[in-house]
Amino acid sequence: MKHLLNRRSFLKTAGGLTLGAGLAGWPFAALAAPDMVKITVLHTNDVHSRLDPFPMDGGKRQGLGGVAKRAALIKKIRQAEPHVLLFDCGDIFQGTPYFNFFGGEPEIKLMSLMQYDAATLGNHDFDAGLDGLIKQLPHAQFPFINCNYNFSDTPLNGKTKPYTIFNIDKIKIGVTGVGIELKGLVPGNLYGDTQYLDPITQVNEIARILKEEEKCDFIICLSHLGYEYKSDKISDKVLAENSYHIDLILGGHTHTFMEQPDSTVKNKNGHPVIINQAGWAGIMLGRLDIYFEKSKKKNCVTCKNQFIR
Repeated sequence: MKHLLNRRSFLKTAGGLTLGAGLAGWPFAALAAPDMVKITVLHTNDVHSRLDPFPMDGGKRQGLGGVAKRAALIKKIRQAEPHVLLFDCGDIFQGTPYFNFFGGEPEIKLMSLMQYDAATLGNHDFDAGLDGLIKQLPHAQFPFINCNYNFSDTPLNGKTKPYTIFNIDKIKIGVTGVGIELKGLVPGNLYGDTQYLDPITQVNEIARILKEEEKCDFIICLSHLGYEYKSDKISDKVLAENSYHIDLILGGHTHTFMEQPDSTVKNKNGHPVIINQAGWAGIMLGRLDIYFEKSKKKNCVTCKNQFIR
C-alpha cells in the first residue's frame, strides 16, 4: 500500500507531523533501517523577487526570509540528509526593485547556486513577457516544468518540460508541473499565443505516463493553481480530488502558510493526496521527508515546514 491514510492517521512528533501508510507497522526506529530510503523534499513558492529579509521595522515579518538565510538552511539540511530534492512552485519574479531593474536575472542565478532541481511557472513569471522569461532561462541550471501551457506557437516552444524523473537509490520520483489560467491575470501581450489547457486532464495524462509507463514509485505535482477557492475555480484541492496517481501536490499562488499539510482530500481511486504550500516571499521553507521501504515500496511522510529566520 503506497498511499497515505487520512487525518486520523496523523501522529505528532518532535520534528513536525507524520503521515503514514500503515503506521502501526512502522515504528519510528524502523525509519532508520538499512532497507529504508529517505528522500527529503524542500520547496518554496511565490518568492516574488524578495532576495533580502523583511526590514526590521516592527512589522510581524521583520527579519524573516532572505536568500542568504534560505541558502544556509538548505545547505545545513543537505549536510544532514542523504537525498534532497529542492523545488519552486512559481511566481519567482515581481515584487521588489530587483525585478524592476534586472528582469529576474539575480533570482534565477541565485536559485541555480542553491541547486534547485526544478521549478514550475507562475503568472508573475510572465510579467516581463515571453522574451523576458526566455532571456533568463540560460541562467537556470534546472528545468522549468509545466504540462498545461501549450507553447507551440510561441518562442518558448521546447524550452520547458512536461515532467522529469529523479532516480534515487532505486526509487523513482516523477515530477510534473501545472499553472493557473493566465487570461485575466496577465496582459495578453505578455503571454502571447500561449494556450491554457485543462490542468486536470493534462496532469492526469502525465501522471498516468509516470505511473504506468515510467514505473515511478511516487509522483509530485508542482502547482501554481492556488490551494482552494470559494468558487468552483480549479485549485489544488479540486485537482487532488480529480486525480488518479498524484501522491503529493506542492502549491503556490494563494500565499497559503500551512502549519501542516492537508491530506483530507481523496483522489478518484479513494486514496488521500498530500497538499503542502509554504506561504510567500521566501519566509518559509516547506519540507517533507518521505521514507520508502525498498522491498515493498511502501512509504510514509513527515512534514517540517520551517520559517526562515
